[in-house]
This record gives sequence, C-alpha cells and structure tokens, in this order.
Amino acid sequence: MSGQIEARLAELGVTLPQAAAPAANYLPFTRSSNQLFISGQIPMGPNGLEFQGKLGDGYGVEDGQQAARLCAINLLAQAKAALGDLDRIVRLVKIVGFVNCAPDFGDQPKVVNGASDFFVAALGEEKGPHARSAVGAASLPFGVAVEVEAIFEIA
Repeated sequence: MSGQIEARLAELGVTLPQAAAPAANYLPFTRSSNQLFISGQIPMGPNGLEFQGKLGDGYGVEDGQQAARLCAINLLAQAKAALGDLDRIVRLVKIVGFVNCAPDFGDQPKVVNGASDFFVAALGEEKGPHARSAVGAASLPFGVAVEVEAIFEIA
C-alpha cells in the first residue's frame, strides 16, 4: 500500500523514476542525523536528458519551470531510494535551484517556482513549503537548463 505522498503523486499523474546513479565521484544522497541531503538533480526524463539549453536564449520561463519540475520529481525518486518510504519525510527544508541562463536573464525565481510548486502539491501544505535560493549560472552539467538540490528533515 502506498503512503500519503505517493497517493498525492498518483493524483498528480506522477510516477517516480528509478533513482539515477551519480555521474561522478559523489553520493546521490547522504543522511546526517534527521536530515537528508540530496545532490543536485537534472531534468532526466523517461526518454533521457531533457531541456538542454539556456533560459533567455532558446528557452522561456515556462520551459524552465517544466525542467525544474522534472528535477523535483528526480529529487523525490532519490528520497525514496534513501528512505524506502516517502512518508518518512517530515518536511522539505530547503532547495537550491541553478538556472543555466543568458547574462541578461533575471527570472530565475520564476523558473525555480516549477520545483517549489511541485513540492507543495506533492508533499502538502505542511511538509512542502521551504526556504530556497534561485541562482543563475553560465553553464550547467551536460548543458541542462536547470539543476535542483534539496534538504529534507526526516523521521
């Protein structure tokens, strides 16, 4: 039987993918006391890497929001791999969103809303709201448009 968070994901039409293996010498997640730190996730979809490019130069805010949402889905996949049960999440503490963008692009917060809005919908009003940063970057790994990392409080 699935828990409350997985039931919300099903209502949203989201099936979590298999958690991706790290692409270099790092851990996909690490636990410290009651916190789960998840390494930055990129927009890997069912057909491979998606959203490769720059915001403000080929991609608009809505594209970036979809990329950030996909990153958030992958973060939950990592959380499930780490915890076995997403209902062990007490709350999302913080996310950091990196946006690959043109020098004059200033809508990083709007882009990262794609992840923030998804987390609130998936985790609910008590567990989903979080602190965050939205940072512009000159480039990101594999040329992706967005990368997001997360810190969860866990039981």
